[in-house]
Amino acid sequence: MTLIEKVKNGEKCSEIEKIAEHENVSVNKIIEGLLNGKIVIPHNKNHTSLKKFIGIGEGLTVKVNANIGTSFGYDDFEYEKEKFNTAKAVGANSVMLLSTWGNLDEQREFIIKNSDIPVGTVPIYDAAVISYQKKKNVVDFSEKDFLKIFEKHAKQGVDFVTLHISITKDIVKKLKSSKRIMKIVSRGGSIIAGWIIKNNLENPFYKYFDEVLDIAREYDVTLSLGDSLRPGNLFDSLDRLQLEEWFIFEELVEKARKKNVQVMLEGPGHVPLDQIETTVNLMKKYGKNSPVFLLGPIVLDIAPGYDHITSAIGAAIAARSGADFICYVTPSEHLSLPNVEDVKKGVIAAKIAAMAADFSRGKFIDENYKLAISRKNLDWQGIKEVSLDKEIVERYLSARPYSGKGCSMCGPFCALKVVEEYLEE
Repeated sequence: MTLIEKVKNGEKCSEIEKIAEHENVSVNKIIEGLLNGKIVIPHNKNHTSLKKFIGIGEGLTVKVNANIGTSFGYDDFEYEKEKFNTAKAVGANSVMLLSTWGNLDEQREFIIKNSDIPVGTVPIYDAAVISYQKKKNVVDFSEKDFLKIFEKHAKQGVDFVTLHISITKDIVKKLKSSKRIMKIVSRGGSIIAGWIIKNNLENPFYKYFDEVLDIAREYDVTLSLGDSLRPGNLFDSLDRLQLEEWFIFEELVEKARKKNVQVMLEGPGHVPLDQIETTVNLMKKYGKNSPVFLLGPIVLDIAPGYDHITSAIGAAIAARSGADFICYVTPSEHLSLPNVEDVKKGVIAAKIAAMAADFSRGKFIDENYKLAISRKNLDWQGIKEVSLDKEIVERYLSARPYSGKGCSMCGPFCALKVVEEYLEE
């Protein structure tokens, strides 16, 4: 029985009560959002170590996801565990395991078993990796392999999955003659598009969507409808094919809700500042107000190495416009697999964007007020206690120490100190 079905049956759910308390909203608000599809609570029935339940959606704080995972040539899973722990330590609300090399089953099993926050995956990666490891082409697998791999992830305890369902045979046909600069930048979407072209068949996730829903319902997996045609540069944003894929979101959401399966929409990508609000509004429209999960969005293409900043700018605007769930982007995006420090910077940048939007809607008031008072009093310990990154505060204070009251930036000319002295007189 899914969480939605439990609520419909009038059962009391501790997950909902915990979320309501944490969000400082009523239980009824969470229940109403869950039933009308505006809120999702990722929670696979087999993920027994999950303790920090999160609600994603309308009226709740914006959540942040961190991606980890091995790749070909960099398959040290011990290092990925360190990145996993770092992401949790600096405040990630969920983690997606996106490994594309090594023993994927064992990696998933470890992360799920040791994660007290929700875990997400992209099942189609497994099919490509298995084919490649067998010296086959990455699209050499059958229709039913799609469903088998998804079911394996669900059975292991994955809380939410990205499935690229809306890239249909018709859209792939149009893609060939499109004027997009980058045809597809979604790794999962490209694998499925390649499979469709090679086999001249419909996307199995779309063709067998009823079976997909049956699996999701059995394990209570939240579906994240992957945006295969998300723009990989600012010039492809909001083009015709991207919109066509969103039109398909509408029918998928309706079918999922009829089967009591939780669903959210996954989106861009690279989006100019002036198109972010429109992008979120359109996703909400065609997703029937389902929660929106965005990668960034990145607002400038020419800043490799700083894309945690370009994406944080976009994420803040997107969250203020109604986006509910932000996937972090690290400084190494577009360049290399991120290291531990990249993960930390990515999560904190995304948290800043999310919390800035939340503050504008009346959230996180106490924390910011406490820091303002501590800064007024030049209370460095108080500042450190409420800062997102306590380590960096200590590092800067130690690197440029100042013996007087204040810091090395202004020394005896500290504005707060000078004004306070005259006001006391």
